[in-house]
Amino acid sequence: MAITSDHLVGLAVGVGTAAACYYLYKKNQSRVDDWLRQQGINVPAGSGKEYSAMNLEELVLEKERLEDLIAEREMTDATETAPEQPEAAAS
Repeated sequence: MAITSDHLVGLAVGVGTAAACYYLYKKNQSRVDDWLRQQGINVPAGSGKEYSAMNLEELVLEKERLEDLIAEREMTDATETAPEQPEAAAS
């Protein structure tokens, strides 16, 4: 099946529609997410705040949260990659 001009027009319309819907969603994200939650759809709540708009206390709290996550990830990776120790032979 050859690609015709109808296919290309359909592709252009689809991409344009998707871009317009994404723009409208981002512009009204909080209202749309609230409405989806009311409908019973689990929408993860992001921080939604720009780091440049946070005050010093909020930035420090975010830094501590990230440091905790990093430490947890390092601990998990260390335990997963550690070679198993053979049991000591009874002598």
